[in-house]
Amino acid sequence: MAENAADDFYRIRKLPPYVFAVINEMRAKARAAQLDVIDLGMGNPDGATPRAVVHKLSEAARNARNHRYSQSRGIPKLREEIARRYKANYDVDLDPDREAIVTIGAKDALAHLLFATVGPGDAVVSPNPAYPIHQYGVIMAEGHACMLPMPDAATFLNRLEDLFRTSTAKPKLLLISFPHNPTTTCVDLAYFREVVRLARAHGTMIIHDFAYADLGFDGYKPPSILQVEGAKDVAVEIFSMSKSYNMAGWRVGFCLGNAKMIAALARIKSYLDYGVFQPIQIASIIALRECEEDTRKICAVYQKRRDVLVSGLARAGWPVEPPRGSMFLWAPLPERFRAMGSLEFSKLLLEKALVAVSPGIGFGPMGEGHVRFALVENEHRIRQATRAIGQFLK
Repeated sequence: MAENAADDFYRIRKLPPYVFAVINEMRAKARAAQLDVIDLGMGNPDGATPRAVVHKLSEAARNARNHRYSQSRGIPKLREEIARRYKANYDVDLDPDREAIVTIGAKDALAHLLFATVGPGDAVVSPNPAYPIHQYGVIMAEGHACMLPMPDAATFLNRLEDLFRTSTAKPKLLLISFPHNPTTTCVDLAYFREVVRLARAHGTMIIHDFAYADLGFDGYKPPSILQVEGAKDVAVEIFSMSKSYNMAGWRVGFCLGNAKMIAALARIKSYLDYGVFQPIQIASIIALRECEEDTRKICAVYQKRRDVLVSGLARAGWPVEPPRGSMFLWAPLPERFRAMGSLEFSKLLLEKALVAVSPGIGFGPMGEGHVRFALVENEHRIRQATRAIGQFLK
């Protein structure tokens, strides 16, 4: 009843029911019945935040001065620290005052930046399938979500070139994310050069959601779009502490790059919030300054889990391509289940194998025919999941 009552409201009417809610409800029921469900659905990191960061949080939280309102754009020392990290990791120079802002996680940066920069009918181009906020953040901001298929990175770029060549109204904004969620598509710096060249030529702005910045496997290091010469003329990048430092629940992100877009986001946020709780910001400085080794270890854990999942699925008779980055595996449905679609297949997998995955259709129409596994259980549990999947497929 409450769910439908919400549909009375203008913006709520634009948002479809969350597809993942169906799987979440089934999982909750199975667990209530004492069934051991292995949850590879939501991309919720299961690792602990580095100890030094937790220690700094508790120390800072004891200081009453830190209990007051903080700064909406983030404390200066934290902005200086992210600028230092970008210089060290990508050789990118950022002005901490004009080209960096702290956000309440990456979703805050994305949603409010879209509100700040997109007007009624403005076209925002992004790949599909996509992380839901990439599509619905645009719709909530009254923009026109223009989805281009991304079976692979080259196809998306070709379609983007076609769009720029043939469209009378040029897109206001390009919203991309590599390593990509859910497809795990990865690109190199040359790819970003091409994207930046197109955007500059047509007066289009770019938002690059860099949530999986530190999760590249087999020696692949995901590049920052800000490494491209002239990128800051048109682009911002969103970096998040969630995956790189196992700080998902802490809600700390950054928007970095184009000063005009950062200023617009800062203006919107000055009306909406007082920033992140200050002890969390102080602890985040420690993460950025002292925990690079932890980030490498976190990446290695995901790579090991990926290997266990890929080899386990192969043994189960479901061969899939190993991803080069992100914390996911994007798997085409096994041949004989294709006709039923990803939602029904996910329900069946949960019912018969007690393994929860995300149905591809939840990431948009072009996600159909796939499911997404999140690497959020330990190796032992992943082996258990692939054995159960093997039984189910037999």
